[in-house]
Amino acid sequence: MLPRPSHLLLLLPRHLSSSPRPRPLPLPLPCAVHAADLWISKALSTSFLLFFPSSLPLLLLFKRLHLSPLVASLAITRLQHLAPPPSLSAFHLFLLTRDHLSITHPIPTYELLINSLSLSGHMPHALNLFDEMLTACHYSPDETFLGFLIESCVANGLLDSALDLLSRSRDFGFQLGPSRYNNIMTGLLNSNRVKDAIIFFKHHLLLGQFTPDIWSFNIVLKAMSRLGDIKSALELLHEMQKLGYSPDIVTYNTLVNGLCKANQVDKAYSFLKKLRLKGLVVPNVITFTSVISSYCKVGKMNDACKVFDEMLHSGIKPNQVTFNVLIDGYGKNGDIHSACMMYDRMIHGGCRADIITITSLINGYCMNNQLDQAMRLWNEMGLKGLRPNVYTFSVMIHYLCKLNRLEEAIRFLDELTKREDIVPKAFVYNPVLNGLCRIGNVDKANRILTEMEKRKGYPDKYTYTILIIGYCMKGRMEDAITLFHRMFDTGCKPDNVATRSLVSCLLKAGLPNQASTIMSRLSCDNFSVKDYHLALGRKSPEVSVAV
Repeated sequence: MLPRPSHLLLLLPRHLSSSPRPRPLPLPLPCAVHAADLWISKALSTSFLLFFPSSLPLLLLFKRLHLSPLVASLAITRLQHLAPPPSLSAFHLFLLTRDHLSITHPIPTYELLINSLSLSGHMPHALNLFDEMLTACHYSPDETFLGFLIESCVANGLLDSALDLLSRSRDFGFQLGPSRYNNIMTGLLNSNRVKDAIIFFKHHLLLGQFTPDIWSFNIVLKAMSRLGDIKSALELLHEMQKLGYSPDIVTYNTLVNGLCKANQVDKAYSFLKKLRLKGLVVPNVITFTSVISSYCKVGKMNDACKVFDEMLHSGIKPNQVTFNVLIDGYGKNGDIHSACMMYDRMIHGGCRADIITITSLINGYCMNNQLDQAMRLWNEMGLKGLRPNVYTFSVMIHYLCKLNRLEEAIRFLDELTKREDIVPKAFVYNPVLNGLCRIGNVDKANRILTEMEKRKGYPDKYTYTILIIGYCMKGRMEDAITLFHRMFDTGCKPDNVATRSLVSCLLKAGLPNQASTIMSRLSCDNFSVKDYHLALGRKSPEVSVAV
């Protein structure tokens, strides 16, 4: 065994040996590695991490030991298993040894760092290292490594970099499989670059640069459906069948959902029946629920119930989403009795209700003027292990304000403000602000707005309009003007309701110059001479138009 050096610098690993850091993984070392090299690499990595990121003076001390590329690579590899942060500290050591010790690192070290940097989200560093490796090491990646880089770029939102890497694959002498193309298309879709996803598919398919699989077609069908281009989606379905591809349940669910979102629910239902009659594929709960949900949204509850019965007769068990859309549909269409029956059916069928279920029932009761029943459900939520969400609060607050039970609504709002897990939304606060302004308590409305903003809630155009009109009704024109300019400066575009109301009140208050200033600021907007005359003839602002 080699004697342990007495230099303080080389005693650092012993001093830190009790650290709770995870042990480094065994390294595939060449047989020619000496024990001294291993020990020096351990000293370098541990001491480097101790002084990171101010590690250059320390590294220069190691220069006297004439570090070899092998020792430097061993130290970099070991840093991958020490924390924090492993990838950046290892990368920093790589740069310092390269730039100040003139060490040329081997390909495995590059690959290790690129992998680590990619997984930790430091893609710009990983891509720079990749380009450096291609030049410095005359490196040619294989399909697996390039595919990993592409997926990492997509995962980190660097879609253009992923596209660039894909375009270089042929230069490396291979063609990537469809999963890599699918990954990029999914990334484009998730980034709302829907048209780009379709163009990408058509371009590479036309050039014969990849052989799509069923998932490739499903992604493009989803993109076309999202754009509402159902005609192109159906044409693509026929084309893929001509090419010998067999559509699966995901394919058909995508088309059914696309038809529903394009307000072609009857066509979606016909498509569903066609699937069942021709035995093309067995529809599942998602297929049926898409159609049921769309019928509920347009108020065709009889049709929704008919599809629901067909679903049961097909032996498909409804899930939580299926019941929720039916309960919500019945409630919004004034049939709270059927909504409650569906809820009972849901519970007896062994399907657990969630907060969406209860919120739909509460909304149904409120819409049918049964606020006491809504309150009963609210109070029973805790017994069911449920907590109201922002929409549950919104429903209760809205209908309490509608019934002029403002103090109760404010109590619900106070309860909401105690929930740190709920970000305040303007649509929850607006009914209370509107109610306070209508009774002339604009100061309290402004205090509530301030509290909302302190909790990272952002007012919308209705919030501003409510308060502007509230100030106008109290004759507080300077406050109304200030709020109007604030609304404009925050990027919330004033609508004609707020503008006409403010200009009308300014003119009637004998403040034509201020009215002119408001109109001049909107001269390039939608406030015209016609609006000016409408403002002159406007009798008085109404706060309720803003909610």
